[in-house]
Amino acid sequence: MGTRAAIVITGTEVLTGRVSDRNGPWLAEQLRVLGVDVAHVIVVGDRQRDVHQALTFLTGSGVDLIITSGGLGPTADDLTASVVAEVQGRPSRLDVELERQIAAIVADLIADRGWRLDPAATASATRKQALVPAGATVLAPVGTAPGLVVPVADGDSGPPVVVLPGPPRELRGMWPAVLADQTVRAALAGREELRQRTIRLWGTPESELAATLRDLGARLTDLEISTCLRDGELEVVTRYGPAAQPAYDNLESAIRAAHREAVFSLDGGTIDDVVADALTTRGLTIATAESCTAGLLAARLTERPGSSAYLLGGLVTYSNAAKRELLGVPAQLLDTVGAVSAEVAQAMASGARARLGTDIGVGITGIAGPRGASANKPVGLVHLCVVGQGRTVARRTKLPGSREDVRSRSVVLAMHLIGELLTGEVLAP
Repeated sequence: MGTRAAIVITGTEVLTGRVSDRNGPWLAEQLRVLGVDVAHVIVVGDRQRDVHQALTFLTGSGVDLIITSGGLGPTADDLTASVVAEVQGRPSRLDVELERQIAAIVADLIADRGWRLDPAATASATRKQALVPAGATVLAPVGTAPGLVVPVADGDSGPPVVVLPGPPRELRGMWPAVLADQTVRAALAGREELRQRTIRLWGTPESELAATLRDLGARLTDLEISTCLRDGELEVVTRYGPAAQPAYDNLESAIRAAHREAVFSLDGGTIDDVVADALTTRGLTIATAESCTAGLLAARLTERPGSSAYLLGGLVTYSNAAKRELLGVPAQLLDTVGAVSAEVAQAMASGARARLGTDIGVGITGIAGPRGASANKPVGLVHLCVVGQGRTVARRTKLPGSREDVRSRSVVLAMHLIGELLTGEVLAP
């Protein structure tokens, strides 16, 4: 079966959705790279009973390692270390040297930020963070909270528990120390190479891919395949051991043959990678003109470092007056066909390209809702156009969902239209 691990994310703010879990996916990928299969990811609130039950379940689930995230702070709802100590059968004790280290870190923070804190309360909070289960290894703090590697009590059986802080910067900064720990290394000693490959398609329904997979039948036995459809992009993630490489090669060949026009990435690269690489390789520049997306496309194009080499600027032209004055869209055109039209989308793209002096221009205009629609122009109607390099790529679409959905899906579609213009390949609608 190989080495398996489990992850426990603690925090009521994560459980209730106020804060997105950034640690679980990151830890799962780091473990996957190491050849460790993640069997469980559990999110629990800041309740002692729930944390205890989650850890008790996992210690008996057959996993080789448990990693927790969060609950190491100085407040009353930070319970993880004490619960882990109880589950592992190791009573907590004050680590005086660790208390001194944390106190020094806190003192520096107070001085740097000019805080005025109650000395007694600060000392009590520091003492709480310095309580360590007997026999545990302390991982040096990246912030104020130390990490812990807590083996099961002598004479008992079960996996060690790695206790990490909740802030992603601190957790990631502590990861090298986790991998260097001898208890962790022993727990992961039986790991094997676990390969993961991702194929991305655009505009292909899952039902079409399902038919392709059915045709392969038993040839997929040694592959773990998962699919996810988001905003028109179909992601096919496959995990397998080295012995199953021929089976994966057959899968990739079959998908390429059956969905040649829809496949835009065989190596896991995103449409953002395709667009950025094409712009960079060819030395091209791009500008955007956005109405309903209000700058979301420009923001996406700038997510990658170095994007200033190709994105020269973006214009948010929500009103007709802005379209006329900033982009040069003719008033007569706006009066005749309206702002949400193929003609205006093309005029916006051409205007952005001309005003900013770029090789490529993109125009997006639509009705994100919930108001502003008419019988002929319903909510979700979006016109997009990309011009440049002697080509024009345009699309009219009716997108479902909320205002947020329409705006985000418009950006994804725009990225694929840019990719279509740059690569010369016609992507499925």
